[in-house]
Parts: sequence; C-alpha cells; structure tokens
Amino acid sequence: MAGMAAAFLLVLLLPTVVVLSMDAAAAHSGGGFGFEATLTHVDARGGYTKAELLSRAVARSRARVTALQSLAAAKAADAITAARIPPRVSQGEELMDVGMGTPPRYFTAMVDTGSDLIWTQCAPCLLCVEQPTPYFEPAKSPSYVTLACSSPMCQALYSPMCFQNVCVYQAFYGDSASTAGVLANEKFTFGTNTTRVTVPRVTFGCGNMNAGTLFNSSGMVGFGRGPLSLVSQLGSHRFSYCLTSFMSPATSRLYFGAYATLNSTNTSSSGPVQSTPFIVNPALPTMYFLNMTGISVADELLPIDPSVFAINDTDGTGGVAIDSGTSFTFLAQPAYAMLQEAFVAWVGLPRANATATDTFDTCFKWPPPPRRMVTLPELVLHFDGADMKLPLENYMAIDGGTGNLCLAMLPSNDGSLIGSFPQQQNFRVLYDLENSLLSFVPAPCSLI
Repeated sequence: MAGMAAAFLLVLLLPTVVVLSMDAAAAHSGGGFGFEATLTHVDARGGYTKAELLSRAVARSRARVTALQSLAAAKAADAITAARIPPRVSQGEELMDVGMGTPPRYFTAMVDTGSDLIWTQCAPCLLCVEQPTPYFEPAKSPSYVTLACSSPMCQALYSPMCFQNVCVYQAFYGDSASTAGVLANEKFTFGTNTTRVTVPRVTFGCGNMNAGTLFNSSGMVGFGRGPLSLVSQLGSHRFSYCLTSFMSPATSRLYFGAYATLNSTNTSSSGPVQSTPFIVNPALPTMYFLNMTGISVADELLPIDPSVFAINDTDGTGGVAIDSGTSFTFLAQPAYAMLQEAFVAWVGLPRANATATDTFDTCFKWPPPPRRMVTLPELVLHFDGADMKLPLENYMAIDGGTGNLCLAMLPSNDGSLIGSFPQQQNFRVLYDLENSLLSFVPAPCSLI
C-alpha cells in the first residue's frame, strides 16, 4: 500500500503521457557506435586523508556485499516472490558526466556494473536529497516522454507499478538510499568533446521521491546485463575501463562500443591480454559472474575446494562476481581463511590483533626503527583460461589509522566479489557481452 501511495503522489507531477515505441538499441545497432568518458572516484573531491579514503571505501564495500547477499538470500527463500522484489544494491565507486534533454543538461552519474537502472532526480520533487548538479526538469525538455505501463521497458522493471497508464518505478539500495518516480524516455549525450555522441531515446527513471545519500552523484547509470542497463539499451555490447588508484586524484577512463578494445596500441600493456568466460547466475542475472578456479600464493596453489567458488545450483547463492561498484575483494570464508594462513606464514611480522574498528582482518605490525626488509609473496587469482597476477599494490595496503601492513581483501559469508580497488586498478578490463568474455591486461591507467 505504501508503494501505491507513492505512485499516486508521483502521478500528480506528471506531464502529458506520450508512448514511444522505438528504443535506443534500434537506433544504434551499427558496429561503429561508441564513446570515451572520464571517470572520477566518488571521494576524489572530498579532501579526505588516505586513512579516511581507505575506511570509507571499506565501509561502502561492506554495505554493498551485505545488500547483495540479502538479495540472493531473498531469491533463494522464495524465487517466485523474489522475482518481483525491487533491487537492493549499493552505489558504485566511479562518477561519469552525462547529458540529458534538449538542450542537454549535464548531471554526474554513478557508474555501476552491478545494477541496471538509469535514473536521476527530477523537479518538481516530493522528496529529494542534495546533489552536486541541479535537478533535471522534464518540463523544459521537449524530448522527454513518459512510458506507458504496457511498454516492454516498464515490464522489465523488477516491480513495475502503474497509475493512469503511466509506468512508475522504485529501487532500493543497500545503504538505505532509495528512488521512486516515473519511467521515461529522453535524449542522452555521452562522451568527451572528441567522442561525444547523442542518443535520441534512452529509458531512465525520473525520480520524484528519493532518500539517502548519493555520494556526490546525481543518480545512477547501470552497466549490468539486464534490459534496462545502458549496455543493453544502446545495443553495443562492449565496454571497458581502466581504473587508477582511489588514493590518487587522477581520473580513470571508460570506453564504450567501438572504443572498447584491448589491442597493444591503446593499452601500453605490460603483458598479454587474457580472457575468461562469463557465467550466468539465474538468481542474480544482471551481475557478471566468473568461473574462478583457485588462488596461488608464491607459486603454490592453495588447497581450496572448487565448490567454494561455485554457484549453488539450487538457490543461486555463492559464486564469484566481478563488480566495479565494490571497492575491495571479498572472498568466501573458506578461501579467505586459507589465504590468510598463507600470508601469516610468509610475511614474518607480528600479527596485529583485529578489532571491531579495524579496516581489514589480516594485518601485521611494522617493527620499530630501524626498519627491515619484509618479503611478501606473489598473489595470483586463477580463472577459467586466465590468470590475474596482481602487483603488490593491488593486494597489500597500509592502514593509515594504525600504520599496520594489511592484506587488502575481506572475508564473505556467502560468495565472492572481485572488487575494483585495489585488485582491478591499473588493469584495462573489457566486458564483451556478445562473446560472453571478460578480458584484462595490465596497463598504466593514469597515463592513458
């Protein structure tokens, strides 16, 4: 009933309904379509210390993992009912400027590979939260049209609602943020000055009731596998990114469509391109799951049972997903315990006692001056057909609050997530949905 009340209030704000049948994918099916975009980390302009950056990133990661596990558990408990549950995920880590309307008005959107919906806050608002750009005003854009309840894109929502033939959406996020409004089509503009493209019709959520925090953004652009995501709507099923360290103010890069390639001329790579197939998790179909086969420490394969990384065929729990919206990698507890044991044996420093306020679970105390050399083992993540050899800075971190040396990974009670920082930093990562492959190659992202 609360949802229907929200729908009723939202309809009071609607302009005249116009039904649009042509989608962006039909308008842009050619292989040459694409653009480049600049990505800015959500905390880059906050003036935070390195210790604060680390603790904030871990807090966001924990919230996201909790949200995704809750969604998987709900679907496992009742697959039929859960199919209509609004998505509960958490915000991403990178921001991208997007133009909307005629003429284009730019807003800063969170880029998220773990969700599908594109949305921003719209005026007039019943309830809106603070954001860095003005609220989008549909009444000032002649290219704005709302969608009918019978439209395929409305039916693609997890829990579509309808009032007077107008499609109403709602979405909830793991940190108590939420958005609700009408589903509409609008002209979108993407890319930098040299690669700017305009798409006549993109379906998005025009939010009139929003709560929580947007982490310096004005909305969300989903890059997941569902029909409402930007990837699906534009019909150019390739995108890639190259992420700089979140400890640095340097921007990252996103490549879409024809610009998403990993050839040697545009990566300055330091190794061969490797590829591993995506696998589908029916319980979480929008996310990008991989077949992880093991972990090596100092060239020794840890004795992890393969079932630890497998998706449960019964309920869809478990598995390993790659997720740009989670800062740090979370490993299923049995795998994390073995990794922890291997590092404790190798590092040779006193173990720091973990407390509730610590950023990471596996940390070591630096000896007092004079400092001595510390030997750290090489870490490799193994996937079906590909090995991700991580540079030292991609799996070890100094906790700025304690000064301890820490393994920059965390344990998970259900399933594993390969996070964006630090594990994916300074890798060029390509999502090829047409061939169902994830490819990656080391690259100096700050120089690209």
